[in-house]
Amino acid sequence: MKESQLSTADCQLHKTVVLRRGKAESLKRFHPWIFSGAIARRDPGLEEGDTVRVLDENGNFLAVGHWQVGSIAVRVLSFRDEPLDRAFWLGRLAEAYRMRRAIGLAGSADTTIYRLVHGEGDRLPGLVVDVYGSTAVLQAHSVGMHRQRQLIADALIEATEGTVSHVYYKSESTLPYKAGLGQEDGFLTATPPADADDVATESGLRFHIDWLRGQKTGFFVDQRENRRLLERYASGRRVLNMCCYTGAFSVYALRGGAELVHSVDSSHKAIDLTCANVALNFPPAIAERHEAFADDAFRYLDHMGTGDYDLVVLDPPAFAKHRDVLRGALRGYTRLNTLALRKIRPGGVVFTFSCSQAVSAEQFRLAVFTAAAQTGRHVRILHQLHQPADHPVNIYHPEGEYLKGLVLEVE
Repeated sequence: MKESQLSTADCQLHKTVVLRRGKAESLKRFHPWIFSGAIARRDPGLEEGDTVRVLDENGNFLAVGHWQVGSIAVRVLSFRDEPLDRAFWLGRLAEAYRMRRAIGLAGSADTTIYRLVHGEGDRLPGLVVDVYGSTAVLQAHSVGMHRQRQLIADALIEATEGTVSHVYYKSESTLPYKAGLGQEDGFLTATPPADADDVATESGLRFHIDWLRGQKTGFFVDQRENRRLLERYASGRRVLNMCCYTGAFSVYALRGGAELVHSVDSSHKAIDLTCANVALNFPPAIAERHEAFADDAFRYLDHMGTGDYDLVVLDPPAFAKHRDVLRGALRGYTRLNTLALRKIRPGGVVFTFSCSQAVSAEQFRLAVFTAAAQTGRHVRILHQLHQPADHPVNIYHPEGEYLKGLVLEVE
């Protein structure tokens, strides 16, 4: 459609961005990002978070999205010329909810923790929604999503067919700081009763969820399937859970019959949360097999005894949040894995992960290969791990594949 062919109402609906010649190809392949260098001109008065219609150099419609300041200039929400109104949000959220029902998460009594919206993977770039029982935690990563937060929250209640009754907005640490929004976290809908339980369930295990002050949305939802796999390996083993945070891997290991479990995190608050989650799930006779330590990961691994453990989990925070620090991050992964592979008991198993989007699966595997070579031990890969189905990857946006993991057996 030519720009000149649009109706007056269409033109007033959104401001306009026009691309340079030859810069429309990625959009024709449905990639959801438009970089600033592709922009030829834009309407005056355009502000961060505005909804824009994107046109090619000849005035042909390409997409609708949110304008933002930075290298990614537009996050595309639709390749149809449609208003981003209540019907749009309700439709996208209902689609996301139907998929979670289809894979057995939404509506399950056994698991009330899942990701409902995973940004580009659900065609909603800049938005993350995690569900914990009847509470959804909404996180905006763009000003456009921030400006639509109340509309999204209201649509969430309807789209989830009443299973979600409270929406907590937690974006203080994820919004662009240069936008100067002064955002404070809080409930967008009715707050839960004062005596409401903060416990949600994953695979029949219960966890305290600190969506008010915890990392991310309060829990690492993306490791659910990998925790189940670890449970299968845990029987009779001495387990070290490094960078434990909520202690979820530790809880699964105990249920799997681990001989002992040690949890380590640099945060005292994380250690307290881990111990609380162990106590929540097990009687004292089992819980006494668990011990937690507040310590630096590298220091702990450096000082622990050779052969102390025969199952080690390495799940550090992202070492590389952008490509400028990629080299240092890869060195960090290599060092961490070298220490674990060198000291694990013969026949031991290592679960090692990277959640750094800037680190590719190939780069992570090379870092682990380098670590194995430095130890001189025979190591083989048993499993190659990734994020679960409620963290889908848009096939046109491979950058969304961020979680990498390997399960290694060490001679």
